[in-house]
Amino acid sequence: MSASRPVPVPDAVSAPYWAAAAEHVLTVARCARCGQASMPPEVVCPHCRSTDPQFTFAPVSGRGIIRSWTVVRQAFLPGFDADVPFVLVDVELDEQPGLRMIGRLRDGVDARLQLSAAVVGDFEDLAEGIAIPAFVLAP
Repeated sequence: MSASRPVPVPDAVSAPYWAAAAEHVLTVARCARCGQASMPPEVVCPHCRSTDPQFTFAPVSGRGIIRSWTVVRQAFLPGFDADVPFVLVDVELDEQPGLRMIGRLRDGVDARLQLSAAVVGDFEDLAEGIAIPAFVLAP
């Protein structure tokens, strides 16, 4: 666990997401109007344009493919100095075309890292009761 890194500060909208993450369950926001998922939830559903989407957080598998990535080589926030370099991946989740999340690739800079590489969800425990969603390359 790394207590020196910044930790999320849940608000009324994001609290269920962070509570699920603490239990190592990856969730996405699902619109009550059209049933489509998005991340993060916005004031207006990006799919049906409802201004009252009544988002709820639903579990997902965490499986997906890499659409893009970047290697972070300089720590711009306190607490990340010991972690550089690290890889952030943009993952399209299997549950819905276009449903994307960004997270850290726990494998680091790996020779298998490529566009469309399969990944699975994982978590980084930052402190007691605080976990951040991440990804690992699928075997």
